[in-house]
Amino acid sequence: MSAKPVNTIQAVNQALDEAMALDPNVILLGEDIGDEEEGGVVGVTRGLSGKYGKARVRTTPISEQAIIGAAIGAAIVGMRPVAEIMLMNFTTVAMDMIVNHAAKLRFMSGGQTHVPLTIRTMTGAGFGTGGQHADYLEAWFAHTAGIKVVAPSNPADAHGLMLSCIFDDDPCLFIENMPTYWSPGPPPVAGQRIPLGKANILRAGSDVTVVSYSRTVADCAAVAEKLGKEGVNVELIDLRTIAPYDAETVLASVGRTKRAVIVHEAVKPFGVGAEIAARLNEELFGKLKAPVQRVGAAFSPVPFAKPLETEFVPTQARIEA
Repeated sequence: MSAKPVNTIQAVNQALDEAMALDPNVILLGEDIGDEEEGGVVGVTRGLSGKYGKARVRTTPISEQAIIGAAIGAAIVGMRPVAEIMLMNFTTVAMDMIVNHAAKLRFMSGGQTHVPLTIRTMTGAGFGTGGQHADYLEAWFAHTAGIKVVAPSNPADAHGLMLSCIFDDDPCLFIENMPTYWSPGPPPVAGQRIPLGKANILRAGSDVTVVSYSRTVADCAAVAEKLGKEGVNVELIDLRTIAPYDAETVLASVGRTKRAVIVHEAVKPFGVGAEIAARLNEELFGKLKAPVQRVGAAFSPVPFAKPLETEFVPTQARIEA
C-alpha cells in the first residue's frame, strides 16, 4: 500500500477490496454503487464492480427495505453482505428489519442463526443538506441489543474497523462522516483489523479526560493542543466503537484525571454522552473533582441555513469552554 496520505473514501474502498479478495462470500449492495453509476454518491465503491462483477457488487433500486431485507437474507445463508444506506436518516425506512430482524435473530434462534451483516451509511452536518439528510442517529442503534455501532474518526481507523465489521459474525452499523470524507490521513496497513469495542487514547493527559468519536475527535484534538500550551493537560480518547464502547479505558482514564468531557455531533439530550456520563457517575461517584460535562448538538433538526447549521454542531469554542 502507498505511503502517501489517503482519505476516508480511499481507505474504505481499500478495505472493501481486500475483504472481497479474501472471501468470495463478501458482497456489496446499495443504490448506485456500481461503476456504471460511478461507485456511489461519493465514489466509495468505485472500481469494485468492474473488478469483482455485478453479481457481487449489486446496484439496487431506491428501496432501503429491499437493500436491508436482501442483505439480511444473504447473511443468514452464509454470505457477508455490506449494505450501503446512502444517508443515515434513511435507515429509518428499514428500522424494522434492522432492529427486529438483524439485531435479534441470534438471540431468538438460541445462537443458531448469525447475521454477519455490515451496514455502511454516511451523515454529518456542514453541506446545507437540511433536516432529513444529516442526523447522527447512533444512539438509536446503540440502544438496540445485538448490533455493533462503529464510528471512525480517520482514514486508517475506517479501514481497519471496516475489515473487522465485515468479518464479525453479528450485524455492525458503520457510520461514515460526510464532511471529513476528503480529509487526508496516514495510510492504513493492508489487512490490519482494528478490534471492535477497543478505544484509542490519542493523547495522554492528567487534568481532564475528553471522550469523543467520529468527526468531533479532530475538533477535540485541536482544543487539546491549544489548551496544552496554556497548561491544561488533556487526555483524549477516541472511542472508535460506540456500542459496545470501551468502558474500561474510559473509567481508568477518568479515574486518574477526575474530570470528564464527552463530545459528539449528535443532539445532546438522550445521547451516547448521557450513557457514558451516567456510567462514570455510578462507578466514580465521590472521586470526581467536577461534574461530567457533555457537549453535543442543539435539540433541533439540523438547520438548512448556514449560520444556524454552523451554530448547531459542537464548535471548538464550546468544547474549550
